[in-house]
Amino acid sequence: MTINKAKTYTLEIAGLTRQLPVIPINEHMSIASFVILGDTELVCRVAPELIKKLPPFDVLVTAEAKGIPLAFEIARLLGMSYIVARKSIKSYMENPVIEEVNSITTQKTQILSLNGEDVAQIRNRRVVIVDDVISTGESVNAVARLVEKAGGKIVAKAAILAEGDAALNPDIIYLEKLPTF
Repeated sequence: MTINKAKTYTLEIAGLTRQLPVIPINEHMSIASFVILGDTELVCRVAPELIKKLPPFDVLVTAEAKGIPLAFEIARLLGMSYIVARKSIKSYMENPVIEEVNSITTQKTQILSLNGEDVAQIRNRRVVIVDDVISTGESVNAVARLVEKAGGKIVAKAAILAEGDAALNPDIIYLEKLPTF
């Protein structure tokens, strides 16, 4: 676990190497910024590897926005659709279900919401929650509470990376550890 002179962290995952910028998130901690948005090669390489670790499930759910490319590729490979927990209530939503979340990378309380149609797809189904990185677990746990409110049964919480202490959580499925600094 070293930071080079350019203040980047070298991540090796699924046969790929990425240089992640190390950025401070507060006066006591810095993180290696892992962003999959736009990195098609990485998403296409990690999705099949993550699928191998998942238990049987019926519904795939992710939080808006960075988990969407991963959810899309997993769903595409498995021939299924996926559901996105939105970060706001949209005008088209009927009977939305809402949950609050405080994430390590967001400085304020946010909401996650599911449309009534999404709730109907989740109810009494086995659900896998996916995201790009699980750090404190706040975001994935908020999605889990949202899924439970919708009547779904969570069978796995999965991510490409488990950051810091999240790697010690036996309830999280991940491909690689990501240190904090």
